[in-house]
Amino acid sequence: MNRYSKVSFLAVIIATASFAVYANKGSGQAEKDAISINHAQITLAQAIGIAEKQYPGSKASKAEFEYSKKTGWAYDIEVISNAKAWDVKVDPQKGMIISALEDRVDYDDEPDGDQ
Repeated sequence: MNRYSKVSFLAVIIATASFAVYANKGSGQAEKDAISINHAQITLAQAIGIAEKQYPGSKASKAEFEYSKKTGWAYDIEVISNAKAWDVKVDPQKGMIISALEDRVDYDDEPDGDQ
């Protein structure tokens, strides 16, 4: 298995585990998330690949499917290269990059303030 596949696989596992923990909180939001991601035309792994291509040589360090008031539903991928981080939002229907901004490296699960 090549390095890209391992990183993508790891990101999918992390995202799945994060979703499972979130779903156990008992809110109706988990059901909305699940329904929304089922309508996505591209997968999380594909979104990671799109984000990594935006910054050649970068690797995904965090991947989420989330809703924000600015973009609606989108994949939010954090990629790292040369000690820099970028927050790349990918449209789940078209696979196009919605935004790509330099960001700080996240060491926790606190939102980046784009809610």
